[in-house]
Amino acid sequence: MDASVQHEQATIPDGDKLSSVMQTIAEHKGCGTSGSSGKASCGSGAGENDLPPDIWEKVKNHPCYSEEAHHHYARMHVAVAPACNIQCNYCNRKYDCANESRPGVVSEKLSPEQAAKKVLAVASTIPQMTVLGIAGPGDPLANPEKTFKTFELIARTAPDIKLCLSTNGLALPDHVDTIAGFNVDHVTITINMVDPEVGAKIYPWVFWKHKRYTGVEAAKLLTDRQLQGLEMLTERGILCKVNSVMIPGVNDKHLVEVNKAVKSRGAFLHNIMPLISSPEHGTVFGLTGQRGPTAQELKALQDECEGEMNMMRHCRQCRADAVGLLGEDRSAEFTTDKIMAMEVNYDIDSRKAYQEAVESERVAKVVARQEELASLAGQSSDIKLLVAVATKGSGLINEHFGHAKEFQVYELSTAGAKFVGHRRVDLYCQGGYGDEDSLETVIRAINDCHAVFVAKIGGCPKSDLQAAGIEPVDQFAHEFIEKSAIAWFKSYLDKVNSGEMQHVVRGDAEIRQGALTSAA
Repeated sequence: MDASVQHEQATIPDGDKLSSVMQTIAEHKGCGTSGSSGKASCGSGAGENDLPPDIWEKVKNHPCYSEEAHHHYARMHVAVAPACNIQCNYCNRKYDCANESRPGVVSEKLSPEQAAKKVLAVASTIPQMTVLGIAGPGDPLANPEKTFKTFELIARTAPDIKLCLSTNGLALPDHVDTIAGFNVDHVTITINMVDPEVGAKIYPWVFWKHKRYTGVEAAKLLTDRQLQGLEMLTERGILCKVNSVMIPGVNDKHLVEVNKAVKSRGAFLHNIMPLISSPEHGTVFGLTGQRGPTAQELKALQDECEGEMNMMRHCRQCRADAVGLLGEDRSAEFTTDKIMAMEVNYDIDSRKAYQEAVESERVAKVVARQEELASLAGQSSDIKLLVAVATKGSGLINEHFGHAKEFQVYELSTAGAKFVGHRRVDLYCQGGYGDEDSLETVIRAINDCHAVFVAKIGGCPKSDLQAAGIEPVDQFAHEFIEKSAIAWFKSYLDKVNSGEMQHVVRGDAEIRQGALTSAA
């Protein structure tokens, strides 16, 4: 064994110390790791009363680490890290691409100095932008000088913005102390396997210490380094989210083992994402016909893993230069040419005041949800169903059906309304007219939903949705999503229980390939 590897492995905390760190993170108001499953209920759906105060402060306005926060707060990525040290069969990096939205794709690469000015410009324009992430288009830790220079500049000029990075983990153990030194308290690691035999089907090669490794040897090196880095971050109290790409027939069953492995090493959150494999993206999997999962296949795996730890279900698989709320991309407003011409006035006090108003809105939403949930008290039913929601954000039903680029999906039961995902769709309204072809894709995307909640909807799409067995619901326009969904579900149960209607289990739905792209 290489001496440097021996030295790095010696820094891994022993089991007792790691367990102590995990328990410290998890212990608060029932959010502990003790119990039959060892699950810590501190994930993306947790609220202020579910988390230790120091953890809550880290996640309360981070749209990726808090499902509730993603309705209100924005993030941005800066493309300062073009080089990568591994090759994935689902990835094809592009540096001047404006019409694709997936990891590894950007419209333009930035220097750290350009990135710093862009962050200030965006944060001044979008006061709810609270997080700056570096996620590519390569790997941040394969470009450590550019990555940490960017963090240095942002920390100096915009100290209220949270810093985070996303890495494949190969170089992670070498940089944990530097990450901690910059107060980067959110790190995402993409871990698709813990079995090198599985990994060899996903990664053709990795490049480490001036040598290229292939096959099982490459996958073993990668998984060892990933898990080592995860443990080192957890020891330092840095919150770690693990991303995993679900690849049917390759690692879909194995991801249950990945889930257990990362949970045991202190991961805060697990994000299982669908494979994006359109041939036009030019990836190995796309060109060889490897399919992605259906909506119900993805949900079933997420549900199975949620028994062990908390799942992130609101990921949008963002571009490496994404700007705005999750589910929107405003990057075209902030190109380098536009940024350099801007007069930037970074006002921390104004940002703070805006975010305080957002927090008041969040409190009102929670109160409304709890009041409506009380109306379900005493109801007993095994029925669980999905509904789709057209929203612009803020936790409101505030989008016209024809203008929706995606629908958020909630699972309703007598326990309440639970966010379980989103479905990207083609715009139905095109130049003031409805596109029937687009409507068909919308119906396929939400085919497993019993209803779709909208602020407004025209007669034609309403009729087609009803014919497909999906109820258009527009009486809750501009009201809180969860409160409205619970009220509708109570009415649904009343109709079923009275015999007025019969509950029918819906079919599966399609996950749309591609994603949201910025409009100039």
